[in-house]
Amino acid sequence: MQTFLTFPAQPLKRIAAGLALTVSLALPAHTQSLFSPVITVNGDPITRFELEQRQLFLEILSAPGDRNKLAREGLIDDRLKQQLFDQIDFSSSPEDVKAGIDEFASRANLSGDEMIKALEEAGVARQTMENFIDVTITWREYIGGRFSGKARPTDAEIDRAIGQGGTGGGVQVLLSEIIIPVSPQTLGQVEELADQIANLESYEEFSQAALQYSAAASRDNGGRMDWLTLSTLPPALQPVIMALNPGDVTEPVTLPNAVALFQMRGIREAATGTPKYASIEYATYYIAGGRTAETLATAASIADRIDTCDDLYGVAKDQPPEVLEIHSKAPGSIPNDIAIELAKLDSGETSTALTTSGGQNLILLMLCGRTTELAEDASREQISSALANQRLASFADSLLSQLRADAVIVEK
Repeated sequence: MQTFLTFPAQPLKRIAAGLALTVSLALPAHTQSLFSPVITVNGDPITRFELEQRQLFLEILSAPGDRNKLAREGLIDDRLKQQLFDQIDFSSSPEDVKAGIDEFASRANLSGDEMIKALEEAGVARQTMENFIDVTITWREYIGGRFSGKARPTDAEIDRAIGQGGTGGGVQVLLSEIIIPVSPQTLGQVEELADQIANLESYEEFSQAALQYSAAASRDNGGRMDWLTLSTLPPALQPVIMALNPGDVTEPVTLPNAVALFQMRGIREAATGTPKYASIEYATYYIAGGRTAETLATAASIADRIDTCDDLYGVAKDQPPEVLEIHSKAPGSIPNDIAIELAKLDSGETSTALTTSGGQNLILLMLCGRTTELAEDASREQISSALANQRLASFADSLLSQLRADAVIVEK
């Protein structure tokens, strides 16, 4: 489910009609074709102007794929949602829309006003942006209000999600991964790409996407990882993973400098009980120069010479103290990108999948060890919320599919 927000009370069809009337009074007759319908959705028009605006918007976001098709599909979905809102007189406030624009803009390190100004200078009308945010926010609020009761997990489901339920030991999962680096310049492109990958339905398609787009070391294996113990994954990610059936793909997971997606390939009970961890000890050694053949060779040379995290003190001798950090953190306090890599490692093993400082430094990551605990570590409230959000996304997709199936859509 998308995470953007909505706009004032006027339905999109009235805004489009009013705009068409206003402009038609001022423009020559041949330009009025801009406001002729190119698609109708249950009789409601989508104009050529709206289509061209959405295409331009997607172009500015560097959306991959056929932007004409993406624009058409997006506008049809927006009309179907807006028609549903109109039927039940459901809308978001202008304040909510402004907050949604600010949220969207913050992903590119801009204010809402700066984003609007930049779009207007590129030819995208303010109304186009506001309508887009409006429908998305209202949809999110509507889905939450309608399905929150059904999405709320039971205590037994939460227990299973964190690997506590039953007496058969811990849970292990077989996953494939795609890790896509992101920067302010590539934010829009990566978000669009991640949304497309989240809708893939086969193992082969996901594997091909991993080969093409993933920056993780597993890309050469089509993103496929070995069996992982669920409790080694970030606590917030565990219920999301446990909500998947084989073949399902997660919604995009935001990491500090990347977006991640995971596909479930299998799940099993471990033969013996799986411990829970009070803390994870790990080391990060930073190599200047980013991810290059030279820095990777340096990291490989260091990894060959060390057996424990303490050995890194010798490597870092006579260098600035900030090049080496030894951490001991609760699982929920570890950044998700690092936590995901640590889940793949045994004590003494290393990873070079990550960078920091906007890609300027390669991280040589080493797992020092894990400290177990007997008490429950993860917040049940957090796990319940994560599991409910995953289910809400499924309800939203199902409802939109039903609206499409019941609609009369005519494309010209």
